[in-house]
Amino acid sequence: MVFDALMPWWLIAILVIGAVGVTFRAYWRPLVPVSIGFRSVLMSLRLSVLLLLILILQRPVLLEPSTDRLDAIVPILVDVSRSMRLKDANDDGHRRIDEASRLVEEVLLPSIGEVFDVDLLGFGELLSSVEPTNLRADARQSDLQGALRGVRERYRGRTVAGVIVVSDGGETGSESVEVSGAGAFPVFAVGVGRAVIERDREVLDVTVGPANLANSVIDLSASVVSHGFGKEPIEVRLLENGRLVQLDWVTPAESGAPLPIVFRVSPKSDVATRYTVEVPVDPSELTPDNNAMRVLVPPSGRLRRVLLVEGAPGYDHSFLKRAWLQDEGIELDSVVLKGANDRGQNTFYIQGDTDRTLALSTGYPQNRSALFFYDAIVLANTPAEFFSPDQLNMTVDFVSKRGGGLLVFGAQAFVGRGLASTPIETILPLYLAGRTTTIAQGAVREPNTVSLTAAGANHGLMRLGMTTDINQARWDAVPPLAGVAALGDPKPGASVLAHTVGAGGGLYPLIAVQRYGRGRTMVFTGEASWRWKMLLPSDDDTYDTFWKQTVRWLSEIAPGPVTVSTEGGRVAGEVVHLEISSRDSTYETVSNASITVHVTGPAGDIQEIRPSLTDALAGRYTAKFTPAQSGVYRIDVRADQESSSLGNVETRVLVGGSDRELNDPRMNSEALARLAGRTGGAVVPVEALGELPRQLRERATVSATLVRLDLWNNVWVFLLLVFLPSVEWLLRRQWGMR
Repeated sequence: MVFDALMPWWLIAILVIGAVGVTFRAYWRPLVPVSIGFRSVLMSLRLSVLLLLILILQRPVLLEPSTDRLDAIVPILVDVSRSMRLKDANDDGHRRIDEASRLVEEVLLPSIGEVFDVDLLGFGELLSSVEPTNLRADARQSDLQGALRGVRERYRGRTVAGVIVVSDGGETGSESVEVSGAGAFPVFAVGVGRAVIERDREVLDVTVGPANLANSVIDLSASVVSHGFGKEPIEVRLLENGRLVQLDWVTPAESGAPLPIVFRVSPKSDVATRYTVEVPVDPSELTPDNNAMRVLVPPSGRLRRVLLVEGAPGYDHSFLKRAWLQDEGIELDSVVLKGANDRGQNTFYIQGDTDRTLALSTGYPQNRSALFFYDAIVLANTPAEFFSPDQLNMTVDFVSKRGGGLLVFGAQAFVGRGLASTPIETILPLYLAGRTTTIAQGAVREPNTVSLTAAGANHGLMRLGMTTDINQARWDAVPPLAGVAALGDPKPGASVLAHTVGAGGGLYPLIAVQRYGRGRTMVFTGEASWRWKMLLPSDDDTYDTFWKQTVRWLSEIAPGPVTVSTEGGRVAGEVVHLEISSRDSTYETVSNASITVHVTGPAGDIQEIRPSLTDALAGRYTAKFTPAQSGVYRIDVRADQESSSLGNVETRVLVGGSDRELNDPRMNSEALARLAGRTGGAVVPVEALGELPRQLRERATVSATLVRLDLWNNVWVFLLLVFLPSVEWLLRRQWGMR
């Protein structure tokens, strides 16, 4: 029992003492003599009435648990994303959202509402209240993980017996539904749609690497799938900026098996190129909106800065310089050791930008700022004595910390002491000395010729032709080198792209690469590669293409002082998150930079954004914007520190490249089962929805709803108030009292 108007204890004490006092005063000296027993009966009746009135003034209430209703809420989440518009075959032409509306209105709300409080919510990219008779599948995403997180926030402080999810199992939010974990409530999933697609074709995925240089050939990989068409061949088209450029056919081994296909493309390096992979639409398909997918190859961006250092003059110096200077995307500085002057000091032939030649006057940069300015370093015929200990260690940091690329070739770097046992050897992909070769044998021709390995045949650095056969034929036509340095085995994690037979008949690595720290390293063991230029026809560009691709590949991942990465924006309306890092000329982080971001939309409109610092130690800033329409967005970032510029960077984002909401449009029963299992719920078939209230009772730890019973406001209390004074009055009359 509780009181709705409980008085303070001191007031209750005063009233009780007053009631006792009034009662004793009334019967202390009665006018008509009565016995003590009779007086006690009358005083008890009078005091009982007064105490009952004091109790009624405090409004006593009895709370009893209800046998029917539980004190908890059950949110019903209905998927209102666009995949719920689909009409599955053999479902009488009803859309999935129509079936969901029927289940909610006719089954779930009546049955669940008898036991629990119910709240009907729709989820797409957002979570909001909806009406069962007005469900519309317009959302561009189905963010189920975000919806469950929203439920936790929405009903914080209340008991949630469980959550009912009515969905086709699609999850296209930014987080995987698999990490939802066992939350504070179980999830009961009701699947809508069909788990087996009658007929549909789809482009599942498209990926493409960056273009290294103009006319370079890169792989564009795609995956397609066919449901319900048997082993009927599928026509796959490739469009470049809307123009058909390639067409191929793939034949499925079985229905529903993903089919990979690779196109070799040559995007422009100075402008963004948009590729579309599509399959023709059949009228009987479940949906035509997943038959195409687009991907963007951005332009090569800023100039790649390369430093060429040669320990001795040679033919390769002239040929390499000529090839690299032809590439408008490369900015080249070169240093050649000419010999010693009369005072025994080394002299150098230096070519490059006049603002940087002073830092190269000693043959190699003396400080991190001057060295880290470059994206790639090429060391040709440079022995260990060419460098100071600090320069050797600084070069290692250039690769591992700055993220630059390093190429080493030339006999003087390998013969004798060379670079062996120096810090530089630790970052190269081959052991320079003291080991025997154990490279797997392959198809090797005459000595000093190039033989691609399996890794090399598929590596972009070695790509000379649009097809595998053309690529192999062009390498087979390359003239032999003058010689090869007999180095050791590749290190763990390194890749040998080509090998050759040396003068003694041994098989040696010719081209080897590896990732080291944040950068890349490469070794070329051949001598006189200029022979490829001189002995091939004048219109053959093998030499130029290979060495251009080499320096582009080395410098490809080298970041500038300012970097930007993007996430999101897969469809219009989805937020694009930007992560920006800022460093100074020595690539130390800067946490007090002034950063400005300009976003240019497809229609040319410009939006300015000011990022916020999120990680001072890493110099990391974040920003975001919401694209209003599909298309290519250009993002320009500029960073300044006080009065000096740290740098700027440009990137592009393709919004709406694919409609992930309609990828794999089957009902994803596996995802619903995983979600239910991880949260302690269950998948409930449509025909078993009548058992759902019982399942909620069994799996939810909730208390029953308390029913209020007013003890002061009922007929029994009224009768007692009438009975007690009446008995007292009758006894008084009987005993001769008034």
